[in-house]
Amino acid sequence: MSTKPFLVIAAFIFFIVGLLHLLRLLYRWPVQFDAWTVPGWVSYFGLVVAWGLSAWAYHLCRKGASQ
Repeated sequence: MSTKPFLVIAAFIFFIVGLLHLLRLLYRWPVQFDAWTVPGWVSYFGLVVAWGLSAWAYHLCRKGASQ
């Protein structure tokens, strides 16, 4: 059973999540949970983590395709 479809989908989803974090930073979109406003630095962290996971999944996908 191949894990390639899962890795491609996971890489795409993480890339989109990172893109949304980037757009939030660029357009200064507010995010609020109840009375708490989420600070902007959370999106910097989310951007790095999401794109890091996307790159990792893509790398694993490419590594598995070459074997």
